[in-house]
Amino acid sequence: MVVIRLARGGANKRPFYNIVVTDSRMRRDGRFIERLGFYNPMAAGNEQALRVALDRVTYWAGVGAQLSPTVKRLVGQAQQQTAPAAA
Repeated sequence: MVVIRLARGGANKRPFYNIVVTDSRMRRDGRFIERLGFYNPMAAGNEQALRVALDRVTYWAGVGAQLSPTVKRLVGQAQQQTAPAAA
């Protein structure tokens, strides 16, 4: 099964996560099919905390990829950020 999940990077006590499409049998930080964005929970100041290619997430979900609960939450946040402000 193909899943969209987080792959951890960064240093000790400074996590950085890539949002990746991978086979569910692969290790958390192992081989992946495509990188869809990143999540930086330690972002401060002008640093970007979240970037997601929503069109690619839609494509992969359309062909049967399952989103992990955390990625589902992050995609929801990204959609709210990109939604035009209602006047």
